[in-house]
Amino acid sequence: MKSIVFPVIFLIIIISMASLNSCKKKDVVSSDPALKLSFSNDSVIFDTVFTTLGSATHRLMVYNTSNSRINISNITLEQGSNSAYRINVDGESGSQFTNIEINGGDSLYIFLRVTIDPNNQNNPLIVEDNIHFLTNTNEQSVKLVAWGQDANYILADTYTPGFPPYKIVADSLETVRWTSEKPYVIYGFAVIDSYGKLIIEEGTKVYFHKSSGLWAYADGVLKVFGSIENPVTFQGDRLESDYANIPGQWDRIWLMEGRTGEDHEIKNAIIQNGFIGIQAESFLKVTQNKVFLENVTIQNMQGFGLFTRTFNIEGENTVLANCGGYCMAVTGGGNYDFVHTTIANYWTGTSRNTPALFLNNYLVDTLEQAIPIPLNFKMGNSIVYGYNEEEFLTDMDGGADSNYFFEYNILKTSRDLSDETLFQHILKNEDPLFLDFNINDYRIDSLSPAVDYGSRIIADPVPKDILGNSRIESPDLGAYEFVPGQGGGEGR
Repeated sequence: MKSIVFPVIFLIIIISMASLNSCKKKDVVSSDPALKLSFSNDSVIFDTVFTTLGSATHRLMVYNTSNSRINISNITLEQGSNSAYRINVDGESGSQFTNIEINGGDSLYIFLRVTIDPNNQNNPLIVEDNIHFLTNTNEQSVKLVAWGQDANYILADTYTPGFPPYKIVADSLETVRWTSEKPYVIYGFAVIDSYGKLIIEEGTKVYFHKSSGLWAYADGVLKVFGSIENPVTFQGDRLESDYANIPGQWDRIWLMEGRTGEDHEIKNAIIQNGFIGIQAESFLKVTQNKVFLENVTIQNMQGFGLFTRTFNIEGENTVLANCGGYCMAVTGGGNYDFVHTTIANYWTGTSRNTPALFLNNYLVDTLEQAIPIPLNFKMGNSIVYGYNEEEFLTDMDGGADSNYFFEYNILKTSRDLSDETLFQHILKNEDPLFLDFNINDYRIDSLSPAVDYGSRIIADPVPKDILGNSRIESPDLGAYEFVPGQGGGEGR
């Protein structure tokens, strides 16, 4: 009997010791810096704020996919107690939590709540915060996004390699209208698909989140119909006064070739504070349509104001101002006719080595070889000026028939302007005396050499300036006609 009892007792002791060792190993918290958390989402978007009377709750799952127990040193809301968000961890609500442990292969529930009054017009359009996690010296974050005001929110829902995130807002064979009833806030790129059309009515405000934009894909068409009294505005979604003139807050308006018989039109619009104001390019085929610009202001762009590749553009009463690169860069040839244009580059954000206006008649292939494309460019009754000694440059390839012609202009340049086949009636390097370029007021002073210098023949098809003032009698140069007694303040 003793010979049987002893082995049984010995076996029980071994099993108990193994179990004890196993428990001790499980209880040990690993400090391995290679261990990281996984999340159910890399961002939490509260798109139900308005349907829940200003508040909504979402759930975030935090996973420990390792076999080891880990300790989360800190879970913190970036904006702390000032945040519109609150988080709940293990039944406790707050903005900061410490020393939260998760077993290997286990998970943690975090409940997130945001409270916003959508009718408060002082709110930001988009309310953001971040939850930061610190685990074994590893810092990880999850973005929180909610809508701060009652608006039309366009959220990217398509992710295609090689393209920015986007959402189709005008599908093929569909015509969509955006009205001024509520602003539009774009998060990602809003896309007009092939054979789709987007019409934006007067007074509409379009706000772009960081890196967002509006894209008319090949054979898609954009129509912007603002009025002088109620222009359409395109700008970043930061409404605080500190951001009123900050460039680079969003990406661009991107126009590709439209279908035959349908032109892009942008009338009475203000485009500001992005990276590129308008990028117009033939992508799949040489475009047969045009972009018509009428009473359009593009200003405070971190890169270019107007950037083109092999396109056709007609512009009148156009203002291109204050850009970190070119105000207008015409590349790859094309056809362009601008009258009563003000190009003014007084950029001070960084060093600027580019001129305000640049013309080019070729593209470059994958072997860095030039592909010449004909260029026809005309500019009349206009102003090209800025801080640099040279604000007008060309880069032409002789392999394509190309010409440019400037008539009745102020040009800031060091080049010889004596060739009358290219330049006629040019005021070289004469300061146009803008009222106050520091606040984007590009109206001209009474002593400006631009006053009454314009050609009536050029001005006749454009009898009013960008503000609706008559220029029939004695047209001035640029988009603005001098008006006696005009006060100070910003232009548009």
